[in-house]
Amino acid sequence: MLYSSPGDPGDRNLLLFIIIIAAWEVGTGQVHYSVPEEAKHGTFVGRIAQDLGLELAELVPRLFRLASKGRGDLLEVNLQNGILFVNSRIDREELCGRSAECSLHLEVIVDRPLQVFHVEVEVRDINDNPPVFPATQKNLFMAESRPLDSRFPLEGASDADIGENAQLTYRLSPSDYFTLEVPTNHELVKPLGLLLRKPLDREETPELRLTLTATDGGKPELTGTVQLLVEVLDANDNAPVFDKALYTVKLPENAPNGTLVIKLNASDLDEGLNGDIIYSFSSDVSSDIKSKFYIDPINGGITAIGLIDFEESKAYKIRVEAIDKGSLPLAGHCTVLVEVLDANDNAPELTVTSLSLPISEDAQPGTVITLINVFDRDSGADGQVTCSLTPNVPFKLVSTFKNYYSLVLDSALDRESVPSYGVVVTARDGGSPPLSATASVWVEVADVNDNAPAFAQPEHTVFVRENNAPGRHICTLSARDPDAQENARVSYSLVERRVGERALSSYVSVHAESGRVFALQPLDHEELELLQFQVSARDAGVPPLGSNVTLQVFVLDENDNAPALLPGGAGELVPRSLGAGHVVAKVRAVDADSGYNAWLSYELLQPAAAAAGGARGPFRVGLYTGEISTTRALDEADAPRQRLLVLVKDHGEPALTATATVLLSLVESGLAPRASSRAPEGAAGAPTALLDVNVYLIVAICAVSSLLVLTLLLYVALRCAAPPGEGAGAGAGAAGKPALVCASAVGSWSCSQQRRQRVCSGEGPPKTDLMAFSPCQPQGPISADKVSLK
Repeated sequence: MLYSSPGDPGDRNLLLFIIIIAAWEVGTGQVHYSVPEEAKHGTFVGRIAQDLGLELAELVPRLFRLASKGRGDLLEVNLQNGILFVNSRIDREELCGRSAECSLHLEVIVDRPLQVFHVEVEVRDINDNPPVFPATQKNLFMAESRPLDSRFPLEGASDADIGENAQLTYRLSPSDYFTLEVPTNHELVKPLGLLLRKPLDREETPELRLTLTATDGGKPELTGTVQLLVEVLDANDNAPVFDKALYTVKLPENAPNGTLVIKLNASDLDEGLNGDIIYSFSSDVSSDIKSKFYIDPINGGITAIGLIDFEESKAYKIRVEAIDKGSLPLAGHCTVLVEVLDANDNAPELTVTSLSLPISEDAQPGTVITLINVFDRDSGADGQVTCSLTPNVPFKLVSTFKNYYSLVLDSALDRESVPSYGVVVTARDGGSPPLSATASVWVEVADVNDNAPAFAQPEHTVFVRENNAPGRHICTLSARDPDAQENARVSYSLVERRVGERALSSYVSVHAESGRVFALQPLDHEELELLQFQVSARDAGVPPLGSNVTLQVFVLDENDNAPALLPGGAGELVPRSLGAGHVVAKVRAVDADSGYNAWLSYELLQPAAAAAGGARGPFRVGLYTGEISTTRALDEADAPRQRLLVLVKDHGEPALTATATVLLSLVESGLAPRASSRAPEGAAGAPTALLDVNVYLIVAICAVSSLLVLTLLLYVALRCAAPPGEGAGAGAGAAGKPALVCASAVGSWSCSQQRRQRVCSGEGPPKTDLMAFSPCQPQGPISADKVSLK
């Protein structure tokens, strides 16, 4: 034992180190205990808490618990003192049987921190099971004529214990006639037995009673006994004798049950029981014969009880024995040969051997498909067979050898029309009445790649909104191939070409297996209205076949462009003498979008200061024209410099806007009128001299109307003069900059984009679009009439 003073830090550290090492060894090792079986409740097994290095005070807080892999109620732990004790009866033989080793495997689990310990409790065997014989009494029958040294085997006892507790020794009660022969360890194959040492005499001693005792090697010893009753039998010296050694009979096959085959007779010269005879089949007769024939044990008659089949066996050889009823029975033997007569009771049998299945649909006539073997188990005319084939099939039967036929192709095949054939072969024998049998041959037609994939229609049209997400699914193309397997496995690919300066594959892609078409990048309606290309479908046959489909992708416009202001406008000087309704300036704007998204409206956000007295402002702006005009006559109260803020808004969802600032200077009528218009960025508009504002406005309106009429007439003339088959996208005219068309009283015209609209269909040059809007139809996403200028 180690002792240290509390004040010595070195000793405390050494002691702590030793405790930690000991606890680690206990936690990682295994604790072994042993306990005898049949121990009483509360029997001490071991101080498990101490042996595991656990403090008694921490067993409950750390949730000490015991888990057993077997029965968990045999052992228990007292949490107050940490002692492992026996909780209930332990029976080693019940737990482990006759196994040499028997242990209970326990797991000790504690928490905070979690630790698992393994404990093995060995259950020791005690001598609690006596030797047991199979029965309490054994009857032995011995003929008085048995010679000396005859051996009679006995069954030994068994002991449920193991080891020395199961080592048995035997002893026989004293007897003048028998001694006990016990096998040694080297003669385990020789059982326990009695040896006859004195001749038996039934008249002197009809029976003998002996006691056989078995003792185990335990302490204290336990014993088991069996009573041996030896009955001495009278001698039987005459065996039964049959009239013949061999009997031969004929029996037709399919004879009904109960048909008498033969009646045997045997005699015995003895008297009494020694002369009474019992007939039976010999022990070496097969179970098949016993299932077909029955012998009467009293009169020796043999009858048929099972199916007698000539094809199964043409003859049956039956060994019969006659045994007397003597105390030491004697037996006589004979043989019965039963010959079976044939009948036409078997239909032909067909055996189909596949050679070249499935058969290719391009196989030539005369190709051998299968071999058919015909067999009839009957004999003579009953076994002669002819074959026929089902009609209306492209096959025929060709006889190649006796009872052998070949099924060959007789005409051309087409798998897409008939993928398989059910052929029935009928075989008929020559019996009376004849018997027949059929065999079905399922002929699969193998596919040849003779069909190309086909699309449902040669051209598909889809609509995609611009500014789509990269990788968006556009559509799914599907081609059908009537072939099978690899010949019908279709893969899709783009027919590559140039789209402007770029490759088609930079815009779209197609999934090779599913046919799903994806847009690889955002599409821009202002750059590309129509993307037309081809997708190819190819099968996996050899050689592969394929077809193409044309896909037209229309890019729908979204409101992604705000209105853009154009430079220019009316003069920046406005005469004060102007009356109401005179146009003094104009705000011009265009929208790169199209349709409803390019329809612009104008709104005056910051009108000029109203005259004193609450009068309304002197200027307004046209809702769809952008013209700034006077609302009343100008007077001296109006400020000499007017600053107008005009909001330009399209009709998209959501609407996009732009603002323009217009500066007007009010001057006396004697000065030339001038005005200034500038964009939000501050760029000044180009000055334009207006000699007479009203005259110029009228001239502009007339010019715009005339230009509109001429444009419509020219468009109609070109459309009517176009040759047949020339599409809208096949025009060849090179459009220049679109002209800005001013507003009129009936509506508003504006160029949808100051650029060429490119329609990528693979054919023809770009074209220019002119959008026409009517202010009387402001509702609906599509309110424009589209006119193509050739």
